[in-house]
Amino acid sequence: MMVPVRCFTCGNVVGEHWEEYKARVGEGEDPQAVFDDLGLERHCCRRMLVSHKDLVDIVSPYQ
Repeated sequence: MMVPVRCFTCGNVVGEHWEEYKARVGEGEDPQAVFDDLGLERHCCRRMLVSHKDLVDIVSPYQ
């Protein structure tokens, strides 16, 4: 539903990067370059953003 604030594996903060990541990848920028620019070097942290599916808009009418 919501982006996790911290990486499940290492505990680094990843939630603050979601909006910028989503905007830059949506503009057609390479995800690897975006991660490098944001300073997310570990594959576990990258996984948190790559595998996230934003469902808030889909589920919110049912609350």
